[in-house]
Amino acid sequence: MNTTELRAAFALAAIYVLRMLGLFMVMPVIALLALDYDGYTPWLVGLAIGGYGLTQAFLQIPMGMLSDRIGRKPIIIAGLVCFAIGSIIAGLADSMLWLIIGRVIQGAGAIAGAVMALAADVTRESQRTKVMAIIGVSIGLSFYLALILGPIISGVAGLSGIFYLTAGLSVVGIAVVIFVVPNATNIAPSADTLPRMTHIRAMLQDKQLRILNISVCILHMLITILFVQLPVLLADAGITLALQWQWYFPVLIVSLLGLITLMRGAQTHPKLVMQLSIVCMTLCFIGLEVNPTLTLSLWHLFGLVSVFFIGFNYLEANIPALVSSIAPAGNKGSAMGIYASFQFFGAFLGGIISGLMISSFSTTALYTLCILIGVIWLVIISTLSHHQQLKRVTLSLNQANYSVVEIAQRLQAITGIIDITVVEDEQAAYLKVDPKTFDLALAEQAVQ
Repeated sequence: MNTTELRAAFALAAIYVLRMLGLFMVMPVIALLALDYDGYTPWLVGLAIGGYGLTQAFLQIPMGMLSDRIGRKPIIIAGLVCFAIGSIIAGLADSMLWLIIGRVIQGAGAIAGAVMALAADVTRESQRTKVMAIIGVSIGLSFYLALILGPIISGVAGLSGIFYLTAGLSVVGIAVVIFVVPNATNIAPSADTLPRMTHIRAMLQDKQLRILNISVCILHMLITILFVQLPVLLADAGITLALQWQWYFPVLIVSLLGLITLMRGAQTHPKLVMQLSIVCMTLCFIGLEVNPTLTLSLWHLFGLVSVFFIGFNYLEANIPALVSSIAPAGNKGSAMGIYASFQFFGAFLGGIISGLMISSFSTTALYTLCILIGVIWLVIISTLSHHQQLKRVTLSLNQANYSVVEIAQRLQAITGIIDITVVEDEQAAYLKVDPKTFDLALAEQAVQ
C-alpha cells in the first residue's frame, strides 16, 4: 500500500475504534449502574442497552446512500456530531427515559457505510481488500477493549463518565476526519461498496443471504441478552464492577485461542464449524438455565462464558465474509448494508426481549427462550449451501466499443468467471471469479 492508502486505512480504523468503544463500553456495566436512575425497570434497562440498535438498523442504508450524494466526509462528521450529542444527553441523564433517549440518538450516527465507501474511494482496487481488513480488525479490537475499559472507567467516573468520554472520543474522531483522512472524489465504482435501492428487494429475497441475515440478527440478540445478565451474575458472585475487567480479560484470551482452533477446522468443514459455534453459544445458556441463581462456582461461569465467546467470535468474523462472498457481483454494497441493519436490529431485539422476559417472567424463562432460539438457529443454518471461495474483480469500461449485452457475452465466454454484472452508468463490469482458473488479462482484453 502507498502512503495515502496506509494513512486512510489507519485513520478510518481509528474512527471505527473511537465510535465503537463508545457504543460497547456501557454494555458490561449499564445493567448494574442503571439501578440508581429514576424509573428503573429491567425492561427499560434492556431498552437502554439495545436502543442504539434500532436507529442504527433503520439509518444504516439511507446514510450510506446519502453519502453518495453529498459526500462521505460530511455524512461521517454529521454522524459523529449526532453520536456526541447522544452521549452528552446520556451523560447528563438522571432518569431511564433520558438515558434511553441518549442511546437512541447515539445510534442515529450510522456512518458504517460512508466509512467503508470512503475507504474504497481512496484506495486502489488491488489494495482495497487490505484496507478493509485493517478496518475490520479494528472493529473486533474495539469490542474487546470496551469489555475491559468499561468496568475500569465506570469504577472511576461512573456511567456518566463513560458517556462523557464517548463524547470526547467523537470530537477526536471528527478531527481525524477533517485533518487526517485523505480527501477524495468517488474514484471507486460505488455499487459494490454502497447499497442501492434497486438491489435491496433482490438481496432480501435471496435465500442464502436471508439465512445469514437472520443469523447475524440472532448472534447480536444473544450477546446483548448475555450482557444484560452477566454483570449482575458477577456482582452476585462477589466481583465488584470495578474489578470485573480482570475476569473478562482471561475469558477473551481463552475465547481467542478457541477461535484459532475453529478457524483451522473451518478450512475443511466450514458448515460444521458454524453449527458447532451455535452449539457453543447455546450450551452457555443451558448452563445458566440449569443454575439460574448461580449456584455454580466462578470457574463454571468462566467456562460457560468462554465457550459462548468462542462461538460468538467465529460467527462474528465468518458471517460477514460469507455475505460478501455470496452477494452477486456488483451488489456487495447492498448485501452488506442489509447485513448491518439486521446486525444492529438484533442488538435492539436482545435488549427488548431480555427486559420483557425478566419483567414478566424470570431469568430462567429468558434462558429457556435463548436455548429454543439456539435450536431453531441450528436448524436454519443447516439449510445454508456450501459456497466455493471466489474473488471479486472490477473492470473499467472506459471507451468501451461494445454494448452492455455484448460485453456480458464476451465475458461469459471466459473460463473462471462465475457471475457478471455490467453497470453502464458507472462504466464498470463487476465479476465474481474462480481465482484458480480466471485470467485477468483475457477479461480486460474482452472489454476493450
